[in-house]
Amino acid sequence: MSLKFKMHGQSILNNNIEKLVLNIVFWSFGALALWYVFILGNMVSDIVQRRTLESDARILSKEVADLELRYLSAANTIDLDFSHALGFKETKANFTTRKPLGSLSGSTSISPSAELAKNEI
Repeated sequence: MSLKFKMHGQSILNNNIEKLVLNIVFWSFGALALWYVFILGNMVSDIVQRRTLESDARILSKEVADLELRYLSAANTIDLDFSHALGFKETKANFTTRKPLGSLSGSTSISPSAELAKNEI
């Protein structure tokens, strides 16, 4: 009879371990299923948001194209007469030049006795 008790005690212990392992497997499966639903929901919301942003981008692209067209048509109407009508005047350009380093002071012909002008730069 003592053998039967030992075997019966071991089967109860094995039965509890099997239930524990089965519970861990089921809980893990449930947690993974919830994680999958969460990830899937995030993907769906990202797709909807991307489509909304794409439509906004198309609207903005159309607005930019309209503004470019208005700019080009306004730029073609500006000419010299229009600028004079607005009060702009043409300026007389004055350019400043330097004499080259080897320029000779006061002489037009090159002679060996010619001196370089001091502080010309």
